[in-house]
Amino acid sequence: MPVLIAVVAVVGTLCALNLVLTLGVVKRLREHTEMFGAMQGEPVRLEVGEEVGEFDTSTIAGEPLMRDLLTGSILFGVFSPTCEPCRDKLPRFVEYARQEPGGRSSVIATVVGDADAAAEFAAELSPVAHVVVEDSDGAMSTALGIRAFPSVLRAERGTGGRLVVVDDDVTLSRPTSLAA
Repeated sequence: MPVLIAVVAVVGTLCALNLVLTLGVVKRLREHTEMFGAMQGEPVRLEVGEEVGEFDTSTIAGEPLMRDLLTGSILFGVFSPTCEPCRDKLPRFVEYARQEPGGRSSVIATVVGDADAAAEFAAELSPVAHVVVEDSDGAMSTALGIRAFPSVLRAERGTGGRLVVVDDDVTLSRPTSLAA
């Protein structure tokens, strides 16, 4: 009989613990659902026609990078080494950037995250872009209004000399030339 009482007590304790943990998970899911619902209406990057914000930063090569120094069409790519879709999109971005009419001077890639974790991305991007490594609240991420990764957009000087977004979701493919 004492063994039966002990077993019932252990099972009762496990059930109570399971109930407490389940209630905690449900509460956390509700919080995340509310946060996600609030975010759904917000843009995840600057939209077409919006002006690129001010930024004054340096590339990993030590080159100064400021909004007012940029001319022509600029391709911006923003990636994070902790983002799986970024790992998938990075090779396509590199190939696309390699074919940019302005070459490396018209491509800026930002890697958001720890410098050590970003080293692999930076090495892959360096041949085709000016690379900036920064924290999530860095100058480039803020100037481009980035809230999701990966983000690829294009900006050009508009009327009045403002640098404005002309494509807020660049498709990373180029048309192939037809054989003559």
